[in-house]
Formats: sequence, structure tokens, C-alpha cells
Amino acid sequence: MSRIALFPGTFDPITIGHLDIINRALPLFDKLVIGIGRNASKVPMFDEEQRMKWINQIYRSNNKISVVVYEGLTVDCCLKVGANFILRGIRYVNDFEYEKAIADMNRSLDNNIETIFLTCLPQYTSVASTLVRDVIRNGGNAMQFLPEEVATTIADLRLPKSAGKFIS
Repeated sequence: MSRIALFPGTFDPITIGHLDIINRALPLFDKLVIGIGRNASKVPMFDEEQRMKWINQIYRSNNKISVVVYEGLTVDCCLKVGANFILRGIRYVNDFEYEKAIADMNRSLDNNIETIFLTCLPQYTSVASTLVRDVIRNGGNAMQFLPEEVATTIADLRLPKSAGKFIS
């Protein structure tokens, strides 16, 4: 049986923290499917097409990686892509508590799918897409947290600074 993992997330945008998890997981699996999940409770900064394009650019020479966009339950996506593992990155203890609850629910939905946790390297613990988006929205430089392909595109977009200003 092939070891196929689904790495689900919004990847809005994909960061060097995501790449750390992906790159360290590659030797563990025969195939890694990066699943861009549609989350009704989140309004993305970058559209699905752009996020998929970035991931495909970054991993264009790696035939072990594919990218899909999915909606609904992660275990259903696993079934569609033939994944028997879900890969999750852990930065902090509270990440583990949250991810463990989701893993338990996923196991109750399909006990053939295992969740694998990889802790990020210490230098990436503070890297989160949410924080990166906040920096970008407020006109800051988030390039150090982004893969080159993403940083270049964002620089080319010349996103306007947030309309929000400090009010005393």
C-alpha cells in the first residue's frame, strides 16, 4: 500500500513554515497532496487559483507533490485523493490540543486514516499565515516569512497599505 498523505490548510499565503513541514515530510510518504481547503468562516486574501499557482511553482520539479482544492470534510478529501494519512504541523502546545481534537474526530469518521503530527523547527514557530497577512495588510514587509515565488508576486502586486490608521 502506498503511503499517501494529505496536508490540508488554507495556505493564504503559503509560508516558509509550511515549506518546512512539507519538505521534512516528503521522505516519509510516497506522495504528498497539498489540499487547499475552502473554509466558509475565512475570507482569503489571495484567491484559490493564486495559492495553487504558488504551490505548483514552488514544487514544479517534485513529482511526489500534487495540489487540490477541496471543500467539506478533510477525510472525504482523503478518500477522493487516496490518502491514508493526514499531515499536520504543530508550532505550540495549544496547536497540538486543537489538532488532536480534530484528529480524534477524523478517526471517528474514518479509522483507516491516521493523522501524523510534525513539529516545526524552532525558527518557524512564529510564522503563521494570519500574522503574515496582518503584516501585508498594514504595509509591512513580510518577505522574510515567504517563499521567493510568493514574495515576488506580492511585491509585484504592490498591495495598498491598510486604510486603518492609528487614532489617538
